[in-house]
Amino acid sequence: MHGGNTTTDLSVMAWWPKALNLDILHQHDSKTNPMDAGFDYRAEVKTLDVDALKKDLHALMTDSQDWWPADLGHYGGLMIRMTWHAAGTYRTSDGRGGAGTGNQRFAPLNSWPDNVNLDKARRLLWPIKKKYGNKISWADLIAYAGAIAYESMGLKTFGFAFGREDIWAPEQDVYWGSETKWLDRDRYDSDDDAESLENPLAAVQMGLIYVNPEGVNGQPDPLKTAHDVSETFARMAMDDAETVALTAGGHTVGKAHGNGDADLLEAAPEGAGIDEQGLGWNNTAPRGIGRDTMSSGIEGAWTTNPTRFDKGYLDLLFRYEWELKKSPAGAWQWMPIDIAEEDMPADVEDPSIKCMPIMTDADMAIKMDPAYREISDRFRDDQAAFEDAFARAWFKLTHRDMGPKVRFIGPDVPTEEQIWMDPVPAGAIGYDVDGVKAKIVDAGLDIGDMVATAWDSARTFRGSDMRGGANGARIRLAPQKDWEGNEPARLGAVLSVFESIAAESGASVAEVIVLAGNVGVEQAARAAGFDVTVPFSPGRGHATDAATDAESFAPLEPVHDGYRNWLKQDYAVSPEELMLDLTQLMGLTAHEMTVLVGGMRVLGTNHGGTGHGVFTDREGALTTDFFVNLTDMNNVWKPTRKNFYEIRDRKTDTVKWTARSVDLVFGSNSVLRAYAEVYAQEKFVSDFVAV
Repeated sequence: MHGGNTTTDLSVMAWWPKALNLDILHQHDSKTNPMDAGFDYRAEVKTLDVDALKKDLHALMTDSQDWWPADLGHYGGLMIRMTWHAAGTYRTSDGRGGAGTGNQRFAPLNSWPDNVNLDKARRLLWPIKKKYGNKISWADLIAYAGAIAYESMGLKTFGFAFGREDIWAPEQDVYWGSETKWLDRDRYDSDDDAESLENPLAAVQMGLIYVNPEGVNGQPDPLKTAHDVSETFARMAMDDAETVALTAGGHTVGKAHGNGDADLLEAAPEGAGIDEQGLGWNNTAPRGIGRDTMSSGIEGAWTTNPTRFDKGYLDLLFRYEWELKKSPAGAWQWMPIDIAEEDMPADVEDPSIKCMPIMTDADMAIKMDPAYREISDRFRDDQAAFEDAFARAWFKLTHRDMGPKVRFIGPDVPTEEQIWMDPVPAGAIGYDVDGVKAKIVDAGLDIGDMVATAWDSARTFRGSDMRGGANGARIRLAPQKDWEGNEPARLGAVLSVFESIAAESGASVAEVIVLAGNVGVEQAARAAGFDVTVPFSPGRGHATDAATDAESFAPLEPVHDGYRNWLKQDYAVSPEELMLDLTQLMGLTAHEMTVLVGGMRVLGTNHGGTGHGVFTDREGALTTDFFVNLTDMNNVWKPTRKNFYEIRDRKTDTVKWTARSVDLVFGSNSVLRAYAEVYAQEKFVSDFVAV
């Protein structure tokens, strides 16, 4: 057949795989959201009867249902695993993952091998979700269920905050790895080098939350596993003490399930038949529930009393010697040698039957690794310190992606502010805004410098975990003041001016930075014949070095910025794709990206003052020249070397401008060109000011 195509995927990207895929900027369109346009979840959750919800969740923990009976009559372990696996997908590299969106309801997470049977936990919560309706999101309920589970088993939690808003479609922007087969591990330069794990990933294998419980690549070796544990938890913003506390506290309760044949489990939820109604992993064994449940393949509890938060985990781990055995499902696990009967946990259905406890390879790493051993010994000697460390680490795990404390809602929000919350005190609002703007004008700074500094301060914001941004002016602190992408020498000179203005006016440096950016845009607009005022809301405060976790800010360092036409080095991913990723993290749309790039080019904000993409003879004026000249067919575009181009006059062959791919993509990509044509005609200045 002429022009035939045998592929079953007829999408644009299947036909033209090198085309720039803008889908990352189109997800979570308002059309996918079933809520009314005026629905405000953060206002709605403030009306939630938290005491009643807490009472209902406590009751649920021991209200076992026949279709999925609770282990030992308590759903705590199951609910904690659900919460943990929702929150544990968070990684510091790009702030994506975590419990903040309720993404566990959707593929691929709802069908990950590591999430087997968590569909049952969410379905057990459905009656409660239905009762409270839109006063609580799935995201909040999934996180809260784990907190209440711990509370019901005796832990004094550090607190809890509501405020997580649900998404209504899968998060397509999260890169979980390039592997095309579950549990493959093609994300390391070397299996012997845990730090070679591909960025931005944190988990060791496709479909796992953390590490392989049987050992690296399924081969038990606790000391080698310790390196995987350390690297993985560090990429989730946890230090060694928090890692030990979370491991010990997580395995103090609940059990693993591997009393059966994993091959008898049918499809995961996303691949199951319609008659399963969203449930997956149907067990075709004669029973397949209770003591015969199959999940991880590892079988057994870690402690003598797996429904009580106590010191049993560390006590058993260090009291006995352990040997490698296989579970009924054939998984490697460690089992105690010569254990006393009184230390054995009960069968999940019949308390008169005693069972062997187990440890995973990661548990043995806690015992054998010298650094982890030292921390474990401290926790064994001081149960109160262990419980406090775990409660704090659990709170961090389940709240890290929510952003600063000001976003926390509810009666149980702790008063103590943690450094990982990136605290910024409220800024002054009573100063003379117009007076500050007048001082900025009198300083005579270059428009490009004012706008670039404001942009660099704001571009660190990540909607993925609500970190970064202009508030606090951390651009003046380590490590941001020294980032190559911020041009430290230029930045230092500009900040010295802003700091003087701040000291004279009572405004914070953060306010002056933003106001200076506004002044630059207003001056540029006037130079183009438009009298505009950029809106401004005061209140940004001063962050301090003492309240800044410099190490945790390192992953926010830009290594590219298409908006300022800068690339630290060549990467496997194209500059245009990198720009899309940054755009999505900042919460911008494709047309907002288009108008911003066009405006910043003519304002002269390029990194290092390069002329690439500055398609104008009126630099510093907020004109439509970038779009007009980009779409002008009197020009031709010629590559000179990789990612560099010349724009020549079609008739004279005279070089008029130079460009990079992040400039020309706005003319070559059909969607972006459509936006560029709009801004070559009208709307440009008003849209640029708004964005």
